[in-house]
Amino acid sequence: MTDVVPSHAPGSGPREDGERFSYRADLALLPGGWAREVLLEVGRDGSLLRVEPDSADGEGEPTGGVTVPGVPNLHSHAFQRAMAGLAETPGGSDDTFWSWRETLYAFLQRLSPEDVEAVTAFVYMEMLLAGYTSVVEFHYLHLDPAGRPYQDPAELSRRVLAGAERAGIGLTHLPALYRSGGFGGAPPGPGQCRFLRTPDELLELVARVRDEAVEDRRIRSGLALHSLRAVPLDALQEVLEGYESLDPEGPIHIHVSEQRREVEACLEWCGLRPVELLLDRAPVDGRWCLVHATHALGQELAQVASRGAVVGLCPTTEANLGDGIFPLEAYAAAGGRWGVGSDSHVSISPVEELRWLEYAQRLLREERNVLGRALNDSTGTALFLSALSGGAQATGRPVGALEPGRQADLVVLDPELPDLRTRSPEKLLDTWIFSGNRNAVRHVMVGGRWIVRDGRHERGEEIARGYRRAISRILDTG
Repeated sequence: MTDVVPSHAPGSGPREDGERFSYRADLALLPGGWAREVLLEVGRDGSLLRVEPDSADGEGEPTGGVTVPGVPNLHSHAFQRAMAGLAETPGGSDDTFWSWRETLYAFLQRLSPEDVEAVTAFVYMEMLLAGYTSVVEFHYLHLDPAGRPYQDPAELSRRVLAGAERAGIGLTHLPALYRSGGFGGAPPGPGQCRFLRTPDELLELVARVRDEAVEDRRIRSGLALHSLRAVPLDALQEVLEGYESLDPEGPIHIHVSEQRREVEACLEWCGLRPVELLLDRAPVDGRWCLVHATHALGQELAQVASRGAVVGLCPTTEANLGDGIFPLEAYAAAGGRWGVGSDSHVSISPVEELRWLEYAQRLLREERNVLGRALNDSTGTALFLSALSGGAQATGRPVGALEPGRQADLVVLDPELPDLRTRSPEKLLDTWIFSGNRNAVRHVMVGGRWIVRDGRHERGEEIARGYRRAISRILDTG
């Protein structure tokens, strides 16, 4: 395939034609499959105006390699990047998600607004370098370490927005409602004091983010419900009613059925499992993303699929926390939509999330190519296309495909990698996902602007310095 991957990088600036910028991809992944000699015209607002395969006139600046849509990261808690690796000392005989939370609560006592911005910018830069071009930030950190509001109630949300701006990533920001410490409105614990907001306070925060995003296609606001154990049913109904009048088409995300203990506690409280309860009490539809859903049963997931919702899967975090394995094969066979996220950021690579999503199914079934067989495609292609489609839906933004009207979010794979140079188009995604850990991403465009060139982020050194300062202060390492 050496004749279809030029070795030079994009130039210092796009070729301008009035209000349009033109690029040419010798090989690109379009909604209908791989295409050659693809002309990509980008408007000044960062959207794709024209996508024309088999364009023979030679117009456009070369993208510099095999071009694919950027991957949406549908679940992130940006601040948790700074504690990756800090919870790996055994905490006793019962070392689970619930003991991990105690490490999280202690860590949060030292996190300042400036730290939140620095860590957010850094983790978003890492996402771009790995091939994510948009992210959904599930944001439940609202108050200061003593549980008091900042002078600006939107202080920490604004820090996330500032971090996204510095990094250059597309953002769906979801302020999260958090009210209780367990099912039935149990009082929150001391470690949860930074999360607490009333439905009215939360809706006001969502409105502020929406107002800031109205003129910027790179930003979308939405709503998160932390979980059914943290959002009593009366608060659930109140915030959903308010959000319906605020943004009737906006995305809604929730953690659900992540842990067996969560399922058992829900059953003990009301006789229903968490997904059953959610489907019974909330108008779950295509706006919704059910994050994890690890321990949902087949009949529950069939209903989720029929309602058009997305399941948000985070395999590396779910493995790190010992959550369990989502029944992906049956869900995919039922037509269920899903995407991937990096969640706690113990790993920041769409390739690793997709690889381990498939590998967990293989270990569970003791068979190979599980998702490929379920969707009647090559496994890499099935994984990648599903993650693009479900992830885009979960962001509530026009991303995830190279077609007119979508954002010009492009990832260009390194043409110098021998494995990619020698593969037919039909094997490229399989090779990218299943051929080791070397980062194949060479250039990244977000909203029509090159952010990463030759594997280097345009503000990489500045962002890394800020992160190092924040980590030194948080951990008091000098």
